[in-house]
Amino acid sequence: MDAFYASVEQRDDPSLRGKPVVVAWRGARSVVCAASYEARTFGVRSAMPAIRAERLCPDAVFVPPDFARYKAVSRQIREIFARHTDLIEPLSLDEAYLDVTANRTGLPSATATAEAIRAAIRAETNLTASAGVAPNKFLAKIASDFRKPDGLFVVRPHEVLEFLTPLPANRLPGVGKVMESKLAALGIATVGELRAFPAGEMEERFGRWGRRLHELSLGIDEHPVTPDRPTLQVSAEDTFEHDLRLDELEPHIRRLAEKAWAAHQREAQTGRVARTVVLKLKTADFHTLTRSLTPSSRPSSVVELADIACALRSRVERPADSRYRLVGVGLAGFVDADSYAAQRDLFDQ
Repeated sequence: MDAFYASVEQRDDPSLRGKPVVVAWRGARSVVCAASYEARTFGVRSAMPAIRAERLCPDAVFVPPDFARYKAVSRQIREIFARHTDLIEPLSLDEAYLDVTANRTGLPSATATAEAIRAAIRAETNLTASAGVAPNKFLAKIASDFRKPDGLFVVRPHEVLEFLTPLPANRLPGVGKVMESKLAALGIATVGELRAFPAGEMEERFGRWGRRLHELSLGIDEHPVTPDRPTLQVSAEDTFEHDLRLDELEPHIRRLAEKAWAAHQREAQTGRVARTVVLKLKTADFHTLTRSLTPSSRPSSVVELADIACALRSRVERPADSRYRLVGVGLAGFVDADSYAAQRDLFDQ
């Protein structure tokens, strides 16, 4: 979807159309959830501190996020997808992979299917979507950004190498700033240059990841579209108005544990339970710390979850006067509830 949250706000409030809309709460602690294309021309981007967005675009209209509304629109869009294929892998509320090799509507090509989906989204939601059509997931993901907003870009099998060759190496999935600098030290700035670098040397320097990067430079990606991917973690977090010390976090940890436990209970209804407790902290200078524990028996109540999360503070090896701007509580390590119960029975015998 194109600038999804901001576009929903502009659709539902005509006075916002054509204006630089920033979906975020105002204040030094807030971050931008989404920015309209009018705001993006000023350099405003998602995940940017809201106070910086306000400096970049003083005339921006700040709108607090309404996730319940965005989720409802997302469900409406997923229903459109489901008319065409069962193979839908959501990435977020506003993005998904679809495998339309065998589509339900009998349309003659993936391109025709993408056009039909985009037309239905426009007609039924009064919003626009951009699509990438390609032989595999990572190529389709890159292509989806090439004609934004409201565009379609197609990479046919015989065009893959030509499409990839001039792209910056950081367009490949997994190539962040650190990896980009390592490749630059080898004289590699583009995908074509990465492809020309000996595959054996890439693997020698970076292990299996080096081999994987070389495969991506050739357009090779065998990962299938996987519907209904299992939940890996549920969590809740909060950013404070004022930085707090570690010994001041307990009431916040217990409050967030209630939210995380409620999400866990919803997941448990599908037959999966979590074994690992995760505590997340972000320091005043924006360093993220995580501490986790997998107890011999999984947490069985919100009180037990909160107790473990609070205890994990003792594993934070920082000066006592250190301050933190964010805390989060999560549950991870999901397993099938029946198999977990069977294992417990076995060990208890």
